[in-house]
Amino acid sequence: MSADSFQPAAVPAQGFGAVAAPGHWFIFQGRQLLVQLNGRQANLPYGSQLPGIEAASHYYFGSWDNIPCYAASLAENGIIPPDLTPIGLRGLWGQLEKTAFWVAGRANQLLNWEQNHQFCGRCAAPMQSKLAEWARECPACGYTIYPNPFPAIITLVQRDNQLLLARSHRYPSGRYSVLAGFVEMGESLEAAVRREVREETGIEVRDISYFGSQPWPFPNSLMLAFTCHYASGEIRLEESEIADAQWFTAGNLPDIPPPISIARQLINWFVAQQQPPPQG
Repeated sequence: MSADSFQPAAVPAQGFGAVAAPGHWFIFQGRQLLVQLNGRQANLPYGSQLPGIEAASHYYFGSWDNIPCYAASLAENGIIPPDLTPIGLRGLWGQLEKTAFWVAGRANQLLNWEQNHQFCGRCAAPMQSKLAEWARECPACGYTIYPNPFPAIITLVQRDNQLLLARSHRYPSGRYSVLAGFVEMGESLEAAVRREVREETGIEVRDISYFGSQPWPFPNSLMLAFTCHYASGEIRLEESEIADAQWFTAGNLPDIPPPISIARQLINWFVAQQQPPPQG
């Protein structure tokens, strides 16, 4: 199965109550996905295998290899069948098939969006789903909101044969990564790169180039990756965010993020650039 085999639904189809329709079911209880475990392999439950589950709400949100996909939210006190195990989405990397993992991320973001917009932010009336598009609408004042992710930049800073890595207070002990942060209102992506690097480390950068993007469902971001070069400055930490930052070479890297993240893709790209060209 390829990543392109998932086709999102053009319009939502919301349901309530029993989980039964044939298809792949992405059932979340809080932040945990219900899966069937077979050793180290995690599989999604199929609709016909889920008798008795009552979902607070569920959506048809697309198809994967022509099989319908449903996102469902189980109440916190909902009964989980004995053959299903709740596991946090991050912990399923490497256990869940790769495409299933990213489709699960889409389902998770959809359910979070629904949960976080139960009431109108303008007049506080209960919101309802629109039938013709992915949106929630207030029947009282007409305010409409769409499921937009939060844009965030993530950037690799290069200085000759070194790259700048930092350790956030939130990371596991010893873990370092490239710099990242949310884009502010009225700010271009390039300006966000310069600002975040300057704020977190005191470094000025130049030659900003787009690298790639990745949806990041923890909980609802779109990571926009860049590479850039050191221009000037000495490392000066924003201590409320950053515990440490250092320059590293490709042959002397600390503990870095797992392959799931575009941060790791950036670091792998840098390492590949440092390899000597093949001999003819």
